[in-house]
Amino acid sequence: APPTFFGADSMRRTATLVSILSLAALGAAVGPAQAGPAPADNETRATAFSDQEQDRALEFWTDARLNSAREMAAPAAAPKAPAVTSSATDDGGPRLSVPPVVFPDAETTAPATDETPVSTLASEPKPWKRGGLISRTAGKVFFENAAGDLFTCSATVANSRNKSVVLTAGHCVVDARTGEVFRKWIFIPGYRKGERPHGTFTAKKLFHLKSYVSSQVNANWDVAFAALRKRDGRPLAKILGGAQGIKFNAPTGRYVHSFGYGGSRAEGNGERLNHCQGTEHRDLGRPGSTMWGIDCVQTGGSSGGAFLAEFKADKGVGVLVGNIAVGTDVSEYRPRLGDR
Repeated sequence: APPTFFGADSMRRTATLVSILSLAALGAAVGPAQAGPAPADNETRATAFSDQEQDRALEFWTDARLNSAREMAAPAAAPKAPAVTSSATDDGGPRLSVPPVVFPDAETTAPATDETPVSTLASEPKPWKRGGLISRTAGKVFFENAAGDLFTCSATVANSRNKSVVLTAGHCVVDARTGEVFRKWIFIPGYRKGERPHGTFTAKKLFHLKSYVSSQVNANWDVAFAALRKRDGRPLAKILGGAQGIKFNAPTGRYVHSFGYGGSRAEGNGERLNHCQGTEHRDLGRPGSTMWGIDCVQTGGSSGGAFLAEFKADKGVGVLVGNIAVGTDVSEYRPRLGDR
């Protein structure tokens, strides 16, 4: 049976829910397999990397190559993309809530010298200066495509049983036009101005929805996860002092916060973590869209960054409900984390 996310309340769920939440299948198995919906490999694609490939990725990403990576922007849908009749992220299925985890020895409060208030303008990204867990669990990812071009996106550590999972965007994992999964994929938590304060982590496996490719870049499915290699036997969340929570089939239309490494000059050229906040609204600009967003514009490089509900700014702790996927001139949107 594929492994899964789990939290205190999810252990009371049935084996059916465990198998439904197939894209989230990145930790250890909760229990014995039982009859239920299609297994994960019918809905998702998992791409594994050997230890040798991961070692080469670590050697490859020198500071010079980090600096040369371009911000990945959301691709446009293919002109003849298949019509969308349903969405992997439609709600209506069972809800699964995985709480955030903060380890006792972690320092999650803002620095005593930093009295910067939370941004009051939802429509303009602001530098995040309050520290807390988000300043460590948010980070940048870097990868190479088949042509040898180097790109960067954002990602966030999500609580899971193996404590080594990040949420990002589908277009930061796979080229939906070709099905090519990106290589030399690394995550740098807490990235700031080229610094790697907590080290560099390589992807053991990348997971994306097959529907993102078969639909030819439909953003409803623009979600992905990475399972990362441990360092010295310690999982990512243990090294960072915690992980953000995550919810599937969560309520929509709530007040949320978003975080990303946008590449514009106003956002610090991708060298700092930026923050937005606001009340979610439906994406009415794309036919068949099931996405939700806020009035904020973070640019290329913020793709894959967190949408967090129930966010406690003084601790930097919240619950992931999606990732930055696409934007307009005034809003940014996230796919819903649903049954797949």
